[in-house]
Amino acid sequence: MLDHVFTDAISALRDAFTSAFLERQAFEEHFQSDVLLGDLVWETSYGLPGEGQPPRVVAHITLNWPSSSQTIYRSWYVDEILERHPVIEIEIVFRVQRLEGQPDPAIVDDIAIVNSPKIGGGRLERDNITVEICHSSNSENPVDYALEITYEGAYELAEETLSDGASSLLDDHFGALGGWVASTLVKLGDLKLSYLPAEDETEI
Repeated sequence: MLDHVFTDAISALRDAFTSAFLERQAFEEHFQSDVLLGDLVWETSYGLPGEGQPPRVVAHITLNWPSSSQTIYRSWYVDEILERHPVIEIEIVFRVQRLEGQPDPAIVDDIAIVNSPKIGGGRLERDNITVEICHSSNSENPVDYALEITYEGAYELAEETLSDGASSLLDDHFGALGGWVASTLVKLGDLKLSYLPAEDETEI
């Protein structure tokens, strides 16, 4: 098994979402490398249990391990000197989808807080709220809508996390992230909105 602090972070985040009783969207998980830039990117999606496919509300999570962090990590690993802290860039997109009508973005004002709860030494910052209009070839539902709330930020890795694979820091910090994601999905799911049926609820 690959022994790397980035994979440790992925494992900690998976554990956090599992503990928060969220359901992984298995076909939307990807681990890839940017050949040109050298970044490693892990993408995954989680929703509430029993939502159907696609779920009404879902969180798309992206962790990016930039080549600059790998350089810092390698230098520390070889020389055991940490001049700067490597970071993991995080993006979380909360998505409300399968909507029957176009939503007013103001409906999420009380849910879309400006900053996430504290994750380690920092917070994720809300970037934007967008409304998506999708025109499909489905004659029964030719138009459906979605609303997205995007958060971005960076998680700075402590030297304790780099030096001790058994450190609980990642679990503690990402545990807080998992709780916030689950709580936000529940609040979005409780909004009084009209939804189109899930694909597995429609008659064939």
